[in-house]
Amino acid sequence: MSQSNAPAMKKTLGLTGVTVNAMALIAPGAFLWITYQLQAANVDANGVSTAGDMWTGIVAALVVAFLTAFAFAELAHRYPDAGTGSAYYFAEKAFLDREEASHRRWARVFKFVTGWAAHLFYWVYPGVMVAFMATLVTYIAGQFGITIPVWGQIVVAILFSALVGAIAWRGISGSTNVAIAINIIQLVTLVVFAVLAIAFRNANPLNVPPEGWYHAEPSSIIIPHNFAGMLFQSTIAILILVGFESSTALGAEAKDAKRDIPRAVIISLVIQGIFAYLFQYFAANYALGSWLGGDVAGNGITAAAASGAPIGDMAIQIGNSMLGGNGFAFMIVLAISVAIAILGTTLAAMNTAVRISFAMAQDAEMPEIMGLLHGKYATPHMGIVAMVVVSAIVAMVGVIGGAVTLTGITLASNLGTFVLYGLICAVTVVAFAGRPEFSLLRHRIIPIAGFLLNVLMLGAIFVIGIATGGTTAQATYMALGISGVWLLISVAYFVINSRQTGKAIIPSVESMRTRGSGD
Repeated sequence: MSQSNAPAMKKTLGLTGVTVNAMALIAPGAFLWITYQLQAANVDANGVSTAGDMWTGIVAALVVAFLTAFAFAELAHRYPDAGTGSAYYFAEKAFLDREEASHRRWARVFKFVTGWAAHLFYWVYPGVMVAFMATLVTYIAGQFGITIPVWGQIVVAILFSALVGAIAWRGISGSTNVAIAINIIQLVTLVVFAVLAIAFRNANPLNVPPEGWYHAEPSSIIIPHNFAGMLFQSTIAILILVGFESSTALGAEAKDAKRDIPRAVIISLVIQGIFAYLFQYFAANYALGSWLGGDVAGNGITAAAASGAPIGDMAIQIGNSMLGGNGFAFMIVLAISVAIAILGTTLAAMNTAVRISFAMAQDAEMPEIMGLLHGKYATPHMGIVAMVVVSAIVAMVGVIGGAVTLTGITLASNLGTFVLYGLICAVTVVAFAGRPEFSLLRHRIIPIAGFLLNVLMLGAIFVIGIATGGTTAQATYMALGISGVWLLISVAYFVINSRQTGKAIIPSVESMRTRGSGD
């Protein structure tokens, strides 16, 4: 087939399209259900609960996320021709655009490290979400007295991974329609839950005494109690905010990438981060009290920490009190919306992953098969097939090994996230240095602050994990092992591919001067 007749991605996405795809990956409906128990159970190195700073920890994590989002937005505006390359493209172009040959020679190495981090994040993350779906289906089935064994959960994981792949196979337009529906459903459901939770506290139908509420006053939720506690909570909260940057991989399918992608990065984080997360977490903490599980001593937080689905438990009691005894039905509706939200975040992550792999294959930095497009749908279909298989395998590990392995694969994905975010902040400094549009605030202060905070968060997660000991330390070591193996495989392919193609890993300054900056 000639190059002119080869299938190409179609520019079908406007601002709404690129925004909702990023919003679907952030998925507050899924993560409130998934992470609330982890946040309620979090303790510092001395074993003291940090749950009182749950809301302020999210605020701190939002600061880090917005600093990184501004860096992605600036780079997306600077390089609207990035196509599907996203961070991978930004990393290379920022160095190649420099006049100094001593800077340009580092372009290939820097884009390799960025590509490795992006793949560790985006190729493990969908598998984590598939494992969460298997766990959620097991929980819902359990409410009806049905027990799903481990092999059954594996079947659920395989089928769900295949379902998401089938949607991604048909193209980004179909994925966008799914994302729009998912975002509407989960946001409406979350607003209903939050409003009922606040009304429950104000009405106090269970006659909870003043000292029985976890937070005696609303102000207690939004005021930091302990800096260390807030930091501990933010190391969890940052995990629920990733995804805003995924729209930068849709440049090849955006009608106006220069205008819409930078806006989508920020808008998605504002809607899902500020509106959805802060509102729903305020409501959940406001309603939490000794009534949950009869937890008088812990004012509800001990029961929330021990429950496999504390939001589901809260929904049952709140629904019984505020919806005429229909708490169980309310919980099921909420759980179904969570399942839908997990579908959205898995689909968005899968779409982003295969598009970055497609860009790397087009650049001959990954196997050629990853760069093939479907003749009808113009999607990187072979990448999607590989993504479905990898997601199912990762999910199996999470399901078979229980909480330890599920946490381990989650932390491995998060390691890739923070490395990627930190690198992009650093790339922003390089990309705008000496440029006419250089801004001290946007191109120096903000990205440097983002880089430092991402490094701090990365270090805090793993230092805390190892210091905590027990199964948490086991999961942390597992994550480091997965990341190390992933890096070794990536380095091996990079070196072998460089030798076969005759590409220099780090070209000499003289060769870069000869080739010129446009090469």
